[in-house]
Amino acid sequence: MNLKQEIKEYIIEASLSDFDKIKDETLIFDNGLLDSMGLLFLIEFLNEKYKIEVNDQELNPKNFESVNNIAEFVEGKL
Repeated sequence: MNLKQEIKEYIIEASLSDFDKIKDETLIFDNGLLDSMGLLFLIEFLNEKYKIEVNDQELNPKNFESVNNIAEFVEGKL
């Protein structure tokens, strides 16, 4: 399974959404799929799954606004 697929599946599971509702470019927070608590759980998921740390400067909404952005952010940290 690739990185985008794993992130998308996490978001689907966390938001109880349909697979077809979430595209790689879907704006996760603007569409109400995750909220601020969801972001914290997403960061914990990324930490556990990919062993990456997210520092305060990286808590930029741009890094987490879509599956594409999250995957790009994680790839940059690996």
